[in-house]
Amino acid sequence: MKAPSIEGPAGTLQLLVDLPEGAPAAVAVICHPHPLHGGNFNNKIVHQLAKTSTGLGAASVRFNFRGVGESAGSYDEGRGELQDLLAVVAWAQSQWPGLPLWLGGFSFGGWIALQAAEQLAPQQLVTVAPAVNYFPDRSLRLAGVSWLLIQGDADDIVPAAQVRAWLATLDTQPRLVLLAGAGHFFHGRLNELKQAVIDHFAEGQGATAH
Repeated sequence: MKAPSIEGPAGTLQLLVDLPEGAPAAVAVICHPHPLHGGNFNNKIVHQLAKTSTGLGAASVRFNFRGVGESAGSYDEGRGELQDLLAVVAWAQSQWPGLPLWLGGFSFGGWIALQAAEQLAPQQLVTVAPAVNYFPDRSLRLAGVSWLLIQGDADDIVPAAQVRAWLATLDTQPRLVLLAGAGHFFHGRLNELKQAVIDHFAEGQGATAH
């Protein structure tokens, strides 16, 4: 594991980089949950997404949003955090040029990853319990992106019913995996979360969103 830092829009951004055993076949950038509620790049779901991505052959990059850990700046209600993600992706693509881009995120980080995916058109997008309450009523431009959404049906922070209602407003649809009895933090369910990602990739690199 490497822990470099880069210059982001609001100053230094702290990173964690995990590399596969062989040459990377893709670059995965993973976003953590809400900065004001203890979210950081060591969150267990973010760690699991990074570890799973590395196991699938990607160079996995986690980072702390502005104002978290050793990253400079302060919380910016998602606006600046999106710019942080774009800066990290640009750095990652400069380190491993020409490789497919994968984006991932949990809760608040899922919201940021979804917005970035509209601009970056990653080959893969994995969102875990994305904070859909942040979204305005508009469609997402994700056609052609292989999008997996993992949701616990016992989530009391981002309720599954709210996620389903939000999805019903979209033209673009993900592959939706509902884990019965799982709460927002997937306590005791991380292996199932990992397997859902592996299964998605195994099925022809996942079905593209439509």
